[in-house]
Amino acid sequence: MRFGVFLFAAALAAQTPEPELVFGTTVYSSAGLSGKIYFISPDSLQLPRLRESRAVGTIYTTSLNVPPQPFTRGFPGISNRFEWFAIDYQGKIWIEEPGVYEFHLLSDDGSKLWINNRLLIDNDGLHSPAGLTASAKLSRGLFQIRIAYFQGPRTEVALVFSAKPPGKPWSIFNTDHFAIPAAATHAAGTVSEIKRASNW
Repeated sequence: MRFGVFLFAAALAAQTPEPELVFGTTVYSSAGLSGKIYFISPDSLQLPRLRESRAVGTIYTTSLNVPPQPFTRGFPGISNRFEWFAIDYQGKIWIEEPGVYEFHLLSDDGSKLWINNRLLIDNDGLHSPAGLTASAKLSRGLFQIRIAYFQGPRTEVALVFSAKPPGKPWSIFNTDHFAIPAAATHAAGTVSEIKRASNW
């Protein structure tokens, strides 16, 4: 009987589709990344100057883990937009352990990573899924992080941001792992010894 129950559970799990990983939700979060959504021109070949445009919506997330996949459902409240859009994610993180941090940004199409307004990864342009890696020596303290991304023609998308802290393995970057202590909101960190950017 137990074996039959196990077989039924396994069959049910096999039939249950994996949830589609998305770019964020409309549920407000002050601790994660805030992503402003922009519509861009259909002839865009690279990231436009997003801060000079008007955002059409905002989404929130603690991580960016959208592996290469079709994307046809659009955004919450903007359900008919699945090509020619851009997202400008920004947030603050706390680095507790100083040292050399490595970052990897995979996208389809273009993307860029800044820390404290210093460009670490430039993976811009129209292209199939491609990733770049960079490293930077970070002090203990508070950092501003920004990731800008754009999607060109339909429908394949990808946006995966990973990090490797000193002495630790690679993992999907998550702002929960870099939470800001209550007493440390004004202790700004510094970025030095940037090494960018190699293919992965």
